[in-house]
Amino acid sequence: MNSIAVVLKQPEQLELSQLELTPAGDADVVVDVEWSGISTGTERLLWSGRMPPFPGMGYPLVPGYESVGRVSAAGAASGLNVGDHVFVPGARCFGEVRGLFGGAASRLVVPAARTVTLDDSFGERGILLALAATGQHAIADGDHLPDLIIGHGVLGRMIARLTVAAGGDPIVWERNPARADGAQGYRVIDPATDERRNYRCICDVSGDGSLLDALIARLVPHGEIVLAGFYEDALSFNFPPAFMREARLRIAAQWQESDLVTVRDMAAAGRLSLEGLITHRQSATDADAAYRTAFSDPACLKMILDWRSLS
Repeated sequence: MNSIAVVLKQPEQLELSQLELTPAGDADVVVDVEWSGISTGTERLLWSGRMPPFPGMGYPLVPGYESVGRVSAAGAASGLNVGDHVFVPGARCFGEVRGLFGGAASRLVVPAARTVTLDDSFGERGILLALAATGQHAIADGDHLPDLIIGHGVLGRMIARLTVAAGGDPIVWERNPARADGAQGYRVIDPATDERRNYRCICDVSGDGSLLDALIARLVPHGEIVLAGFYEDALSFNFPPAFMREARLRIAAQWQESDLVTVRDMAAAGRLSLEGLITHRQSATDADAAYRTAFSDPACLKMILDWRSLS
């Protein structure tokens, strides 16, 4: 059984390749992918060759961890049925080609336990569950909801929406005027206009480690900074200001299955909007152009690949 997959041969060398898939076991499902998303965080680093040392890192690789598709074959112990609509957070089914994270392909073999079932009404928006779960994981473990979020890209918007849904009232910093619109129940401001110095919890999704000193200066005593982006460079900060505030630093890593289920149920119940976040769509046959647009066009919040003609 074969699949057409996005393969990063080397940094900035991307092509579609036909790959042989690992045979499915009793606990696995075969998923014909309909849409997959392109991450402008970790996938940009993989594409550019700037990804820091990371388990499983190496080329060639199949990227992608935001896939939605339909089960075309289900193992006897999988608990799923042919025709089920599922979210797939990546796969490792491509033999000698690394699956990091392995979701950008027309067909996947994946343990059923890694999938999350979706109502058909999600459609292409189902790919946003990865970002929503990332946001939920970032805000769920803290003592306070974020009252300041750094960056109004797609993850910043998702965290802001989740914070509002949880009863918070966040402010979002965004320097790019083109990204200042689209707020739903919160304010977006230019940081140059903000004189506030009493934030309890600042959630940074910018990936810019050089901001740490400026953010620490905005905290109340015992305030917290949550690092929810992915940082390619070493992080550092001046100790005395952090010492005076007894500042706390928390790193939010990958979501857990419970986060995925939580945000799926919130979206299904209408408590979390997934609208207005997918701004660009491209056929998977034009994957190289799609990746370049996703990483270079400031107007692109989320690019998705359409695999339906290749499944």
